[in-house]
Amino acid sequence: MLNIIIATVIVILLTIGIVWVIDKFIPKKAKPFILLALWVLIGYLGYITFMSVYGEIKFNKLKNERYKVVIETLKDVRDSQLAHRTVIGKFEGNWDNLVKFIDTAQFTLTQRRDSTIRDEEMSRQYGVDMTKEIVIIDTLGYVSVKDSLFGADTRYKTMMNLPVGKADAKIELKAGMLEQNGTQIPVFEARAPKELILDGEDKNLIAKEKEVVSVDGVNGDAITIGSMNEVKTIGNWPKNLSKEQ
Repeated sequence: MLNIIIATVIVILLTIGIVWVIDKFIPKKAKPFILLALWVLIGYLGYITFMSVYGEIKFNKLKNERYKVVIETLKDVRDSQLAHRTVIGKFEGNWDNLVKFIDTAQFTLTQRRDSTIRDEEMSRQYGVDMTKEIVIIDTLGYVSVKDSLFGADTRYKTMMNLPVGKADAKIELKAGMLEQNGTQIPVFEARAPKELILDGEDKNLIAKEKEVVSVDGVNGDAITIGSMNEVKTIGNWPKNLSKEQ
């Protein structure tokens, strides 16, 4: 867009120069018609330049508004996945199974306490009573995952749907295991493509947005949380789009 603006400004300046030349060298009878046509051209080019700038300003405002809505949904996905890992030991890659888990699963409430008991092996070895420290985990009760994360709100049942942009579009969800230093670690990724989030807007501006590399922008062609290639559960958006990761 910057190139278009520069080109338009150059054309306007050239047009103004032509107006000056006409004013100096063209016969008086022809001047009014030529000057009117040139001033109309100047006005039109100025309008195009203004709208190109204003159009991008409007696009960026709408983009940020949509991104914020999507980010809140992705944070719900992240919280649900972390609960699934806590209870089941891994992440879930199927939306139906994840929703069913939230509906039915429970967190176990526990309490850790230190205790001292007789060390039978050391007592036999040395012929005197020996003790050792242990940690006892008491189960205090259970609490619903759904109540803990969402209370009475049922938005988790539709968190797979892209909340803005293209109608009926779904957020992509993957889960699996990643090997690090010989250990299998559970990972997940939820992905909302920018092309779907910004559906209906200027295609050139969408294409430009998909190529963004900036500290205060969402880099890449999608808003994501988690990763299938590294162990992380944060999103790829900057702090200005969300109060927390």
